[in-house]
Amino acid sequence: MRALLRHVRRFCDSRRAATAVEYGFILALVVLALLATLQLLAGRTTSMWNRVSERVQTSR
Repeated sequence: MRALLRHVRRFCDSRRAATAVEYGFILALVVLALLATLQLLAGRTTSMWNRVSERVQTSR
Protein backbone atom coordinates (compact mmCIF):
# COMPACT_ATOMS: atom_id res chain seq x y z
CA MET A 1 0.00 0.00 0.00
CA ARG A 2 2.82 2.39 0.83
CA ALA A 3 4.45 1.67 -2.50
CA LEU A 4 1.24 2.56 -4.29
CA LEU A 5 0.93 5.81 -2.36
CA ARG A 6 4.55 6.60 -3.11
CA HIS A 7 3.95 6.07 -6.83
CA VAL A 8 0.80 8.21 -6.76
CA ARG A 9 2.60 11.00 -4.90
CA ARG A 10 5.52 10.86 -7.32
CA PHE A 11 3.10 10.93 -10.25
CA CYS A 12 1.26 13.95 -8.84
CA ASP A 13 4.51 15.84 -8.16
CA SER A 14 5.91 15.14 -11.60
CA ARG A 15 5.64 17.68 -14.42
CA ARG A 16 4.86 14.77 -16.73
CA ALA A 17 1.69 14.17 -14.73
CA ALA A 18 0.55 17.75 -15.35
CA THR A 19 1.25 17.36 -19.04
CA ALA A 20 -0.63 14.06 -19.13
CA VAL A 21 -3.63 15.67 -17.43
CA GLU A 22 -3.58 18.56 -19.89
CA TYR A 23 -3.48 16.16 -22.82
CA GLY A 24 -6.32 14.23 -21.20
CA PHE A 25 -8.44 17.38 -21.03
CA ILE A 26 -7.64 18.25 -24.64
CA LEU A 27 -8.59 14.73 -25.71
CA ALA A 28 -11.83 14.94 -23.72
CA LEU A 29 -12.74 18.22 -25.45
CA VAL A 30 -12.02 16.74 -28.87
CA VAL A 31 -14.18 13.71 -28.08
CA LEU A 32 -17.04 15.94 -26.89
CA ALA A 33 -16.81 18.03 -30.06
CA LEU A 34 -16.89 14.87 -32.20
CA LEU A 35 -19.89 13.50 -30.32
CA ALA A 36 -21.79 16.77 -30.71
CA THR A 37 -21.00 16.86 -34.42
CA LEU A 38 -22.05 13.25 -34.90
CA GLN A 39 -25.29 13.89 -33.06
CA LEU A 40 -26.11 16.83 -35.34
CA LEU A 41 -25.22 14.87 -38.45
CA ALA A 42 -27.18 11.82 -37.30
CA GLY A 43 -30.41 13.81 -37.17
CA ARG A 44 -29.87 15.23 -40.63
CA THR A 45 -28.90 11.95 -42.25
CA THR A 46 -31.75 10.09 -40.56
CA SER A 47 -34.27 12.52 -41.97
CA MET A 48 -32.61 12.30 -45.39
CA TRP A 49 -32.84 8.50 -45.43
CA ASN A 50 -36.44 8.65 -44.24
CA ARG A 51 -37.30 10.89 -47.20
CA VAL A 52 -35.52 8.51 -49.57
CA SER A 53 -37.41 5.58 -48.10
CA GLU A 54 -40.75 7.36 -48.45
CA ARG A 55 -40.05 8.25 -52.08
CA VAL A 56 -39.04 4.68 -52.89
CA GLN A 57 -42.18 3.31 -51.28
CA THR A 58 -44.48 5.80 -53.05
CA SER A 59 -42.89 5.16 -56.43
CA ARG A 60 -44.00 1.54 -56.49
